[in-house]
Amino acid sequence: MVSSIMEDEDREVEKTEDKQIQTLEIQSIQYEGYKCELQMPDIMRLIQADLSEPYSIYTYRYFIHNWPNLCYIARHGSKYVGAIVCKLDYHKGAVTKRGYIAMLAVDENYRKRKIGATLVKKAIEAMILDMADEVVLETEVTNKAALQLYERLGFVRDKRLFRYYLNGVDALRLKLWLK
Repeated sequence: MVSSIMEDEDREVEKTEDKQIQTLEIQSIQYEGYKCELQMPDIMRLIQADLSEPYSIYTYRYFIHNWPNLCYIARHGSKYVGAIVCKLDYHKGAVTKRGYIAMLAVDENYRKRKIGATLVKKAIEAMILDMADEVVLETEVTNKAALQLYERLGFVRDKRLFRYYLNGVDALRLKLWLK
């Protein structure tokens, strides 16, 4: 019985130490806006590792060069571990100013540390400063982690897009109303 209690105490100490390490790791993540073309290979590496769609460098440049203030990068030391790429323009005949989250990726070794949520929040804050009315995105219906992340941030499922992706998987369009 005494050894059982000691084992339980040891497990609790290990859990506490693990939480402290995770907290330090989260605090050591730095977030920055896009600065220059030299960051492009790292952004592309992160996104190509995660997303099912193959994007050319021109797609990245279209978003990042037109809306550099809506691209954020997460860094741990000198390593880029997350990136978000967005745009903001008028939708439906210049009635609604719509933000669009085009790409979000977090290195698989850095997941579950709120990096994705922080990147999304930073992008949304920048869109709000630019007077966005709403934010939309698409994600695969099978991407449970992404759906949970966005729904925790207030996005709602707006529409199912059948066979939307090149791999034949359906997408869900998610929307967040800001006004």
